[in-house]
Amino acid sequence: MDIINKITKIIEDNHAQLVVVSKTYSPERILEVYQRGLRVFGENKVQEILEKKDLLPSDIQWHMIGHLQSNKVKLIAPFISMIHSVDSEKILSEIQKQAKKIQRRIDVLLQMYIATEETKYGLSEDEMWLILEKIHLGKFPNIQLRGLMGMASFSDNLSLVKGEFKSLKTIYDEVIERYHFENFDTLSMGMSGDFELALEEGSSMVRIGSLIFGKRNYS
Repeated sequence: MDIINKITKIIEDNHAQLVVVSKTYSPERILEVYQRGLRVFGENKVQEILEKKDLLPSDIQWHMIGHLQSNKVKLIAPFISMIHSVDSEKILSEIQKQAKKIQRRIDVLLQMYIATEETKYGLSEDEMWLILEKIHLGKFPNIQLRGLMGMASFSDNLSLVKGEFKSLKTIYDEVIERYHFENFDTLSMGMSGDFELALEEGSSMVRIGSLIFGKRNYS
């Protein structure tokens, strides 16, 4: 069994969804993976999505998984399938503004800060509840809140990583219990190095790149 079949079987057995992280990989490499039946691809940079989108099949679902600047939202608003990295009310307001202009409702995830590393982005739990209350009150009608996303610490300490995933799952369940948002069905956590652990802790969407494509070349 090759690596793509192995990964997709594990994810399917856990009733989760795979986002293929295609950042830094060429359109030719992405097309090879597309031809294996995978359709959901995630990118970290707006410019990279724009460069690749028109070179690849139109039925690819592009997900924005990296930190998003407000002035770049308008560039992806017409076609993006999901934005994973909503880490402030400011960026959510800009997505709402651009989505309203083009009469779209854009799927988003709120990115939670769960790691020990200061370099990662994300909302605190208090910030999240404030935003959720405004969504509940209808302040963002062109936003479809689909769930939460979080990135665990980059660590060999599995108990640390497991605890971070478990914490996010607890928050996710609390949101469901409190708000009953329509289509709030996505808990995105887990990447190439920890996706199986994330699935064990309840992830419904994992982001995997290097395991599928091989080592990245950042030069």
